[in-house]
Amino acid sequence: MGKQTRYSPEVRERAVRLVSEHSGEFSSQWAAICSIAAKTGCTGETLRNWVLQAQRDSGFKPGLTSDER
Repeated sequence: MGKQTRYSPEVRERAVRLVSEHSGEFSSQWAAICSIAAKTGCTGETLRNWVLQAQRDSGFKPGLTSDER
């Protein structure tokens, strides 16, 4: 059985994009993540994981991409 996802890909993409676009308005990336997560309806840790995976997928961080996983 695969892992069941609660959020659509569109919601994930939008939340990750908002973190990227608005991180400069907060004291830290974590503060941006917490604020945006609350508005998105997910937890800060969930959004942090999405952001990290997006960074891996785009080559900014080392690790397995979504396709490789």
